[in-house]
Amino acid sequence: MGVANDKDEVKNVAVNRKARHEYHILDTYEVGLVLKGTEVKSLREGKVSLRESFAQFENNELYIMSMHISPYAFGNIFNVDPRRKRKLLMHKREINRLRGQVEEKGLTLVPLRIYFKRGHAKIELALAKGKRLYDKREALAEKDARREIERELKNKEWGR
Repeated sequence: MGVANDKDEVKNVAVNRKARHEYHILDTYEVGLVLKGTEVKSLREGKVSLRESFAQFENNELYIMSMHISPYAFGNIFNVDPRRKRKLLMHKREINRLRGQVEEKGLTLVPLRIYFKRGHAKIELALAKGKRLYDKREALAEKDARREIERELKNKEWGR
């Protein structure tokens, strides 16, 4: 019985921390990812970058662009272009709903993290709206204030 729980475990491969700084996250989706064999091996080694990647619609399908998966060291002829576009797996009605929101409201689709769930590579895709410079400054100020409050509380606990 304990074996099933082990398979449900989620193993993060890469997290796009900059996305939460650059965008207001409105909604998130779990989507599958079509990969070649050597790409999966590189992912398992954690050799992936989501830094400048984004999702885009082409012919009623959803693709992730400019996600860098380093070539597998022992892949020789089976390695593919590290920045090739990769198809995302999602239900047709979800794709159509997302396309409507992206086109009407000027939103964008940004990957937040890539992980393995039950042995399959998944991406947490966010429907996001870009932040303005003053929004970023405000978020940083809040983060600093929160950190300062936590530091003061910790010092009071220790009697300093």
